[in-house]
Amino acid sequence: MDKDAIRKQIIATANRRYATQKFDPHKKISDADWQTILEAGRLSPSSFGYEPWKFILINNKQIKNDIRPFSWGGANSIDGADKLLLILARTDVTYDSPYIKHLVEEIKHKEYSPESAPSQHFKAFQERDLAIDSDRALFDWASKQTYIAMANMMTAAAELDIDSCPIEGFNYEKMNRYLTTRGIINPQHWKVSVMVGFGYRNQPIKPKVRQPLSDIYKTLD
Repeated sequence: MDKDAIRKQIIATANRRYATQKFDPHKKISDADWQTILEAGRLSPSSFGYEPWKFILINNKQIKNDIRPFSWGGANSIDGADKLLLILARTDVTYDSPYIKHLVEEIKHKEYSPESAPSQHFKAFQERDLAIDSDRALFDWASKQTYIAMANMMTAAAELDIDSCPIEGFNYEKMNRYLTTRGIINPQHWKVSVMVGFGYRNQPIKPKVRQPLSDIYKTLD
């Protein structure tokens, strides 16, 4: 495929991706397609490569019914999407946390020390550059990165002619409390960042309505 064809395909995929509000509950995503979507999320970039996310697929009907009363924005995905995915954000990604030690030693296969140059650089980045000074700020920083993974998963789905819908329309306090009570998350390490439904639409895709590029793009020469 030449570059011009690739460019056209990228724009076609962007136009094909649509925040689906009505899914066909009878259509299922193949295992191969679902694994591809998950892999697109797993391979997403994150700050310092620290991957502050976890993906939780909800298949259990009782759990779906339990979260429905406080998940108004997810009702259509709960009812019709083949896959309802919770994306969690890590709450304790700091230079001296056991999580970072685990990633550095067991995933990246490097030596770890909180006093090392890389650790101290990460500490300065969070505390000086980002001015993270609270648990909420730390979670928000991690949560932003989960949206990169979600966007990549939604784009991968669109490439496979699979529809999706990002979901922020739920009560975060009630969702986190429910997941904690059910033993699904440990709130010392995880909180819900966002949800997303994947499946096949049962509605036409509306043409994109966006601001012109001239309103949102500027060149500094």
